Amino acid sequence: RVPQVQPRVEELSELYRELSQQPGLSTACLGPDLTTQYGGKYCSLYTEWSQRDLARAENIKFCRQYLIFHDGASIVYSGPAGTCSEIKDELLSRESPSGMLKAVLRKVPGKEKEKEKQFLEVWDQNRKVKSIDLTALDKHGSVYDDDQFGCLAWSHSETHLLYVAEKKRPKAESFFQSKVLELGTSDEDTGHPKKEDAPIKVGSPQPRSSGGWLCGCGVDQVVPQGEQFVYHEHWGETLSTRSVPVLCVLDIEGNSISVLEGIPEHLSPGQAFWSPEDTGVVFVGWWHDPFRLGLRHCTNRRSALFYVDLTGGRCELLSEDTRAVWSPRLSPDGCRIVYLENNVLGPHQQCSRLRMYDWYTKHTSTVLEAVPRQAWGAFPGIYCGTLPGMCWAADSRRILLDTTQRSQQDVFVVDTATGTTTSLTADSPQGSWSVLTIDRDLLVARFSTPSCPPVLKVAVLPSAGHEAQTQWICLQDAAPVPGITWGIRTLQPPPEQEHLQYRGLDFDAILMRPSEGPTAQKPPLVVMPHGGPHSVFTAGWMLYPAALCRVGFAVLLVNYRGSLGFGQDNVASLPGNVGTQDVHDVQFCVERVLQEETLDASRVALVGGSHGGFLACHLIGQFPDTYRACVVRNPVVNIASMVTTTDIPDWCLTETGFPYEPDALPDPAQWTEMLHKSPIRYVDSVRAPVLLMLGEDDRRVPPKQGLEYYRALKARGVPTRLLWYPGNNHALAGVEAEADGFMNLALWLLKHLQC
Repeated sequence: RVPQVQPRVEELSELYRELSQQPGLSTACLGPDLTTQYGGKYCSLYTEWSQRDLARAENIKFCRQYLIFHDGASIVYSGPAGTCSEIKDELLSRESPSGMLKAVLRKVPGKEKEKEKQFLEVWDQNRKVKSIDLTALDKHGSVYDDDQFGCLAWSHSETHLLYVAEKKRPKAESFFQSKVLELGTSDEDTGHPKKEDAPIKVGSPQPRSSGGWLCGCGVDQVVPQGEQFVYHEHWGETLSTRSVPVLCVLDIEGNSISVLEGIPEHLSPGQAFWSPEDTGVVFVGWWHDPFRLGLRHCTNRRSALFYVDLTGGRCELLSEDTRAVWSPRLSPDGCRIVYLENNVLGPHQQCSRLRMYDWYTKHTSTVLEAVPRQAWGAFPGIYCGTLPGMCWAADSRRILLDTTQRSQQDVFVVDTATGTTTSLTADSPQGSWSVLTIDRDLLVARFSTPSCPPVLKVAVLPSAGHEAQTQWICLQDAAPVPGITWGIRTLQPPPEQEHLQYRGLDFDAILMRPSEGPTAQKPPLVVMPHGGPHSVFTAGWMLYPAALCRVGFAVLLVNYRGSLGFGQDNVASLPGNVGTQDVHDVQFCVERVLQEETLDASRVALVGGSHGGFLACHLIGQFPDTYRACVVRNPVVNIASMVTTTDIPDWCLTETGFPYEPDALPDPAQWTEMLHKSPIRYVDSVRAPVLLMLGEDDRRVPPKQGLEYYRALKARGVPTRLLWYPGNNHALAGVEAEADGFMNLALWLLKHLQC
């Protein structure tokens, strides 16, 4: 008799409500060291968390502070200071180098029909000392608060703030707009620039500010008529309001804002910070010629490191201009900049190089190369999206980073002088570790597992050569979720599925099982391949898999060949083999797990998003006897029809096995191959009921992909349902869409697996 799991809708919603309230830890900042009357040292730790608020249908942010007493070598005592408090309308915030000031970018709702405003505030330890209405000053468009371009950087003198904003776009006029000028109308009324607002280039003669540097300022521009409906390119998924970024400086003492000039027009600047001695600005510049491609999760876009000299007006190239670079970080002594580097084009995510630029010798060196093959006991390579905002040890020689190591994530210290690496979490519990910050060798990290939400950990970084002795202390614990067990298994593909060029590659899968309830002995199985495809599931907290496990399903998270964390060879093995190698890996894993585990082989379902949806649709078409139900979120179903509508057309050609050239159209053979590798090819064989979830604003995998599959399934009589989420993009991460998506997903599986 098949064990029955029949939770009512109310029980499902209550379960989701309970688990979705687990907060996520996003940022941490250490305050300056203070001395007690007895000579002991302590500092404050400020942390920001996010949490889903289902009643308000929004993600809320809150802060919590802690006290850390230490002697420079170890932590003597640590604990919370007060309770949590919600953070309202803060877009960005940054402590000054001394810790005595804090800058906050805040959004303020407009009154009645007014648009939303942005204010840049400066706080000291007792009060708000400045509040600048950026919208009213009208020097630029909206300030960028994303983690792709955005920054909020204090000058070393703490007299100026650097940030990135959208370039001011002149108001376009109709051909037929009246231009009657009434008597007494001033230049200001007409919108024409006043003489004193003329643009000032970097290095042009002008009074020096208190910080001792020169820069230009934004001005109004006269626009020809007929420019109302000109198309403005943007940077794609989640960056559709980002078109022409500019670097801006607030003079705190002078209450003035300047827009820096002198940056080449073919570059889009971002991730900026002040150079040593505040003589200029260092930034990453992305090429946007001949046109912009999607940038989110694409660490393969041509870019380089630049320096703008604010006294001489010179824009200097600091890195190679034929690579992709990001995450520059200046050492505490101001002598070195480390940054990450990839090859241009190819897979969107790769095993990255760690590079270092010496500010005074102008020499660039490679600290860590890409790792071809992962081996336990050796450094696995760098697969992190960004370096921590503060990653340097106090000696200005070592840096801290977290990286994927197969199906887990670990913290490493890197000696930039020798290239040696040491794991700080090798002897810690298996799971997912992330560095939040390091300051004065006080290290703050986040840790979670598939059955335990994020916890806050702190440690003192030992001296060079003794890093393996790092002692982690839990500062904010989280109770493990009961009823979930998990483990990681490694699989070797059968000989007939070996890659001819990259032989000997293996892959992992994380299996989560319910440990209690009526199905615990023989649960139905939900198979979840990840998206990307060059991404990875790490053994950390994930809401959907944990909730499905609590409902009574076993969940199999498959890191097929091509995933990150297994070496660059693993990544390189997949382009040209999508639809076969990745599909066969998942199917091989499913068959092996069904043989070796007590699972119900008659009740197996698929859940996947993006490339995970691509694989799910392939699997129900290529192996229709294995799967009883399928749920896909923004799936790729037809690469040939996607290539002309997505923000990443290069992905379609690269993963199909062809080079991408922006000025070349696919030839008939390439169109054929893209269609041949797509799951739509197997739609005639699909029998499993399919639930599709589509984000209306998805620019990565446009919803027409899902609609194409929906219509093909409907025409063939396959039970199909489509959910359409307005205001949601590729991630379907809106609180309301995420909650509704889980409920529909769980009910669909319970219905069609007859649970």
